[in-house]
Amino acid sequence: MINSEDSTLIKPAISQQATMYESIAPERLNAWFESYLPEEPASILDIGAGSCRDAAWLASKGHQVIAVEPSSSMRKQAKQFHSGSSFKLVDDRLPDLKISRSGLSFDLILLNAVWMFVPSKERGRSFRKLISLLKPRGVIAFSLRIPCEKERGMHTVSKSEIEHLAKRHGAYIESFEDVKDHLGRLQVRWHQIIVRLPDDGTGALPLIRRIVLLDNKSSTYKLALLRSLSRVASISPGLAREDGADHVKIPMGALALSWLQLYLPLLKANMPQSGTNDFGGHRLGFAKAALEKIITNPYEIRSLRPGASLHSNRATDLTQALRDAAATIEKMPVRYLNYPDGSPIFRVNRWQFRIGSSITLNENYFSEFGEMIVPAHLWRALLRYSIWIEPALVEEWTRLILQYAKNQNRQIEESQLRQLMLPYEPERNQAEVRNRALRLLNSQSIYCVWTGKKLRSNNMHIDHCLPWAAWPCDDLWNLMPANKSSNLSKKDYLPDNITLHESQDRIITWWKSAYYGEEATSERFISEAKARLPALKDSTPSLDDVFFALDMQRMRLHSDHRIPEWSGPRGLSHIITDKSLVDLSLTL
Repeated sequence: MINSEDSTLIKPAISQQATMYESIAPERLNAWFESYLPEEPASILDIGAGSCRDAAWLASKGHQVIAVEPSSSMRKQAKQFHSGSSFKLVDDRLPDLKISRSGLSFDLILLNAVWMFVPSKERGRSFRKLISLLKPRGVIAFSLRIPCEKERGMHTVSKSEIEHLAKRHGAYIESFEDVKDHLGRLQVRWHQIIVRLPDDGTGALPLIRRIVLLDNKSSTYKLALLRSLSRVASISPGLAREDGADHVKIPMGALALSWLQLYLPLLKANMPQSGTNDFGGHRLGFAKAALEKIITNPYEIRSLRPGASLHSNRATDLTQALRDAAATIEKMPVRYLNYPDGSPIFRVNRWQFRIGSSITLNENYFSEFGEMIVPAHLWRALLRYSIWIEPALVEEWTRLILQYAKNQNRQIEESQLRQLMLPYEPERNQAEVRNRALRLLNSQSIYCVWTGKKLRSNNMHIDHCLPWAAWPCDDLWNLMPANKSSNLSKKDYLPDNITLHESQDRIITWWKSAYYGEEATSERFISEAKARLPALKDSTPSLDDVFFALDMQRMRLHSDHRIPEWSGPRGLSHIITDKSLVDLSLTL
């Protein structure tokens, strides 16, 4: 980090600079973040503390404060101004921040007028270091000078950059304010930003964060397992089954499929997954003969989802590749992922089975590979916070690949790597259901599920009940006929509680008409619903059961991801007030 006080470009003497800092009352300057401090004495890290005006003020309130300041001259000024204060003054700087080796963590990390002195190329590493030092529910308080003065060694800063870095590291912007300069400079404004690290209070998120940021990693396997679990929680949460009060069982086949879907594009592009993996699947335990057969077309595998059927060589090759992946998951990351006391986080039960020449990707098939026993609090965190967890996993996985490549003296295009790391999302496709509805129109009437109005072929839209932008899902149960005006009004909102329940009879009637006339289609309908909807527990659920599970998923998306709601034919849509979380949710 370039320190402003050490820059030869700055004319005022250090003592004059310190005196200017001290002239501003800290209680007035820092009121914007005071409400984010816990009531009990907090642990605070003040980075780029300058004259330690803020550190001394925070310490006077009973907080434990460590002040980091790289300028020796400024540290001398701080000692003169605040010789009686209890804060600890340390010679340190970003991005190295040696204080991180102490094992300390903080409720608040303060960067008051500091971030613009961190060069752009060092900000990713610096932000990762800051996140690793936060306690659960801890915050980082940034004040950014707008505009920056390049002649003083400043670099351009923005809210969008902070938002991007936060998302990549599993955090989010909780507060943003644009305020006037406290020294009265009309051309200067300050952006005050609070970045929050989420926590559910169970210890699950700190555990995930420790694995992501602090665990030793000789390969990407640990990250791949957590990301595979996160993908199953996001895409197929209905596959999980309770195992007592404290654990859930996840079919190993579903985990193995997600594992392959994440790895195949990377291996095809020769992105190294360990220090010794220099091309393809070389020296990776799960990369055996079956994988070599399917790696030629990784995107076909990535597009597979519950309910799909495969036959002949495609079925046997995929099954063997999943078996190899499940064996590697058990042997490697499961074995080495432990709680701080050394006890294992996960357990695996696996069993042998015959490989058939015709398969359907459903719960029964996935369960043949065995089951992973996952702590219930960890699974609930993945269900609720995947929007923050997965970006953090992607960022660390990307960092490891770049490090492996560097150690192998290989050049990798980072933009290509980041593209390959993007989670696969199915293409939006309502054509199958629309064609089915058009065929039905030849023999019966079809009604808009939201208004009850009779539909014609020229005004019929196919609507995602749970919006695609928030939760990409083209399953049969989620696609419903609607008139044009309702679909355009609903946009990317969830139907609210009243709207959904007023439409229940019409939705169930549509399901019966569209999907229950053919045995194969009805089986697919139920298979997709059971994989996607965690509240659907019965082995042979009724359509009323499916509707109930749909409603539960609607409530979860609204509660956990803050998806806005639509009030249907009763009136205009309305949006919840927490705009920052809405924006985060709609980028899923």
